[in-house]
Amino acid sequence: MAFMRYYRALPQGATTVEEFRAWLSQFDADGDGRISREELEEALRSLNLWFAWWKAREAMRAVDANGNGAVDDDEMGRLYAFAHKHLHLKMSQLEE
Repeated sequence: MAFMRYYRALPQGATTVEEFRAWLSQFDADGDGRISREELEEALRSLNLWFAWWKAREAMRAVDANGNGAVDDDEMGRLYAFAHKHLHLKMSQLEE
């Protein structure tokens, strides 16, 4: 018997930084407060985006400033901007 995990959907319309952060935090599987490429890929897959693995890889290349393989708290602003520009997610504000 397979178990499926259901995630909250990203709110429709313009999304605030807080809503985006809350939505993304549900994909933090290890609870370390950072989002790994795999966790980001899972988040993008939940949005039914095509090529979620590729988009997650490109996002990590663009936003992971310190090169540790995860989006840290101080890099979240860059992830919001990337999602707005490249994934066409509607954000109502891009500053933390």
